[in-house]
Amino acid sequence: MAADGEPGASSGPVRPIVALAFATIGFAALAIFGLGMTSLATGEDVIATPGLGQVPGIAGMVCALLAFAGGLWATIGREARRADAATADGATAPQPAGPRMPAGPGGPVDAGTRHPSYWGAAWTTAASFLAYVGGVWLGALFTGADLGVATSVAGRLATSWFGFAVAAAAFVSAWSGIALVRTRAHRPRWPWEDEFDE
Repeated sequence: MAADGEPGASSGPVRPIVALAFATIGFAALAIFGLGMTSLATGEDVIATPGLGQVPGIAGMVCALLAFAGGLWATIGREARRADAATADGATAPQPAGPRMPAGPGGPVDAGTRHPSYWGAAWTTAASFLAYVGGVWLGALFTGADLGVATSVAGRLATSWFGFAVAAAAFVSAWSGIALVRTRAHRPRWPWEDEFDE
């Protein structure tokens, strides 16, 4: 039930850990889809060098996912840590002056509440892109390729549409994850729910 008779008082932004999970899963799906569609459109394999197998691609994607999750959490996790610190003693976080908005999961939400910056999407994109290229490079070395071959494979990905596909997937997913935390939208409600909460 809503507190103080306010409809939707229990609704609010998505919790940072939930937003991180959705955004990371979305990044994995978009990146794999983007690489596949780019390969289909260009008629080239993602890793065209024969004999390397699937290890470099898997290593690159795992490294990109870890970098994406770390970069996004560095942006949106700050708000979660700030809220946890403010409510550690059971008290609600101090609220700045400004117009009141409906309460969220952590208590009342004000218009002056700080939000994670969308600039975090740029840093997360850069980290994911570099981690993908570096992971492919390390994966190629692990499969027995010499330094020159591994470097040429990583360089080709970094300067081709394949690298752009990974970077675009990271940017869209990171932006979406930040937007989930920043939004103050409420879930859809049936008219009878508002009457029930009164």
